[in-house]
Amino acid sequence: MKFNLKKCFGVLAGCLSLLSILAFAQSSDVAENLDACKAGRDTCDRSRLTPSEATDIALAAHSRNLVNCRNGYDPCDRSKLTEPETIALAVADHQRNVSDCTDGMQSCNPSKLTSSEAHAMAAAERQRNLTACKEGWGACDRAKLSRSETEDVNIARRQLNASDCENGAGLCDHAQLTPSQIRDTTAAELQRNAQNCANGWDQCDHSKLTQQQAKQTAYSEHQRNFSACKDGHENCDYAKLTATEAKTLSDAEHKRNYAACLKGYGYCDPSRLTVEEARTIHTGN
Repeated sequence: MKFNLKKCFGVLAGCLSLLSILAFAQSSDVAENLDACKAGRDTCDRSRLTPSEATDIALAAHSRNLVNCRNGYDPCDRSKLTEPETIALAVADHQRNVSDCTDGMQSCNPSKLTSSEAHAMAAAERQRNLTACKEGWGACDRAKLSRSETEDVNIARRQLNASDCENGAGLCDHAQLTPSQIRDTTAAELQRNAQNCANGWDQCDHSKLTQQQAKQTAYSEHQRNFSACKDGHENCDYAKLTATEAKTLSDAEHKRNYAACLKGYGYCDPSRLTVEEARTIHTGN
């Protein structure tokens, strides 16, 4: 029986290749399992971890559990915390509850507050309500105000109303204004109207302008129209231009037309060229 050395080497090479593939697949599988254990996934198989890997995974799991407990996330297993961690967590939980109660958060648990903390929470609630009443917020409960607080709120609301009326913003109630506030509000409204008219804004009532304001408004409107005509805007009204302005625009347009015809770039109307300009362009071409 003859021994086929070439065939033997072929089989051996195939076996080595297969072993290499299996080793790579196993290595990849081990890495995936390690990642699953690090992430705390259910697919983790701890029996396949080395002792050092198992130690690292345990530390990572403990750290993850501690973070969850600190932040109130699930899952949190307090039984796995060390005594110092448990104490620190209890302190943090208490302080967080105190902060929530002081800030009026729904997560507040008043039953866990000390007597002094409860007093501080009540004072904070009273101050929040007072501020809401002064500034006109919906959360205001006037029934919880003292007599002096009610007086302060009334003063603040009158001042707020006067400010709204004077600035033309918010909810203005003219009936609540004092005579001096009415004068200030009227003056502010007239000034605001004059500014609107001068700037060409919609909220302009020409009938409320003084003679000086009307003159300033007319000047501003004329300047805006002149600028619109110079820039070629659609809202230009040539009929409102003075003879000097019309000539200025006409001269500028003539120069533009000549330059366009001369350079062959832009809109050119040869019929508006002078004889000399037409000759110059013809010579240049």
